[in-house]
Amino acid sequence: MLSKRISLVIPVYNEGQHIGESIHAIQTILVQNGIDYQFVLIDDGSRDNTWAALQQLTTELPGIKALKLSRNFGKEAALCAGLDAADGDACVVMDADLQHPPELIPEMVRLWRDEGYDVVEGIKSSRGKEGLFYKLGARVFYRTFRRLSGLDLRKASDFKLMDRKVVEAWQQMPERDTFFRGMSAWVGFNRYQLPFAVEQRVAGSSKWSPIKLGKLFISAITAFSSLPLQIITFLGGLFFIGSLLLAAQTLYMKYSGIAYTGFTTVILLQLIIGSALMLSLGIIGTYLARIYDEVKSRPRYLISCERTSPEQNTSLP
Repeated sequence: MLSKRISLVIPVYNEGQHIGESIHAIQTILVQNGIDYQFVLIDDGSRDNTWAALQQLTTELPGIKALKLSRNFGKEAALCAGLDAADGDACVVMDADLQHPPELIPEMVRLWRDEGYDVVEGIKSSRGKEGLFYKLGARVFYRTFRRLSGLDLRKASDFKLMDRKVVEAWQQMPERDTFFRGMSAWVGFNRYQLPFAVEQRVAGSSKWSPIKLGKLFISAITAFSSLPLQIITFLGGLFFIGSLLLAAQTLYMKYSGIAYTGFTTVILLQLIIGSALMLSLGIIGTYLARIYDEVKSRPRYLISCERTSPEQNTSLP
């Protein structure tokens, strides 16, 4: 039986102080388990010595393919670059800070190779040491996303193994504004959920700010559901019913001879309707912005440099 190669796709951003240690730790586990591997490391426009560290890795270890993007395009674009560059029979997507435990990779490979699963996805049995804000935000996001899109991503992560045919199916989706976690769930295929506990970071801190998380939330919702647009229709119907009731009340009071100016009512109605209109315009504007970004057809990423280790056997004899 021919050996199957695993491509490990790892986006890297300002991880220069520990990326070498992380890759060596992962590589040790792969070699110990006789897994033929390829590392695809994507420097997403880092501002520290990350690219120098990746170049050093290409001289120290076999099976390293390092890409440097021309600027910071974001993790989603870096994942796209990595999956496009990977040529293994399956791809393992994981983070560079070892919060995704590399000890689970051999089990992922076994489930894929021996049990026939097309996707082995890591699901979080615990979220690790996250702040209260992030935990509440994640809960709100996943509940909202499930109700609007029908895809349940609760406890989901980017840590997953995907068979080559799943990667090719994922690559058929041409949108520029991507949400990897949702897209990889949308393609379906035979899946297995493997629980893991989020480990402590080996170094550094989260690169996700509240603003970036908010943008990801909006991008994910609008990419997988048009239901927010239906809110506008709902508001229109609600205000139409309200206007009929108010008209009936006004006519009754007029013909009953007890009509009054109603200045406060008019002001409140103007404020409510004005707010609803602004909300509606904002929702429509968000979807128009997505259309605008897509029709420009700009590439998801640009690569400025690439380094590859000399070809060597990356598995045990």
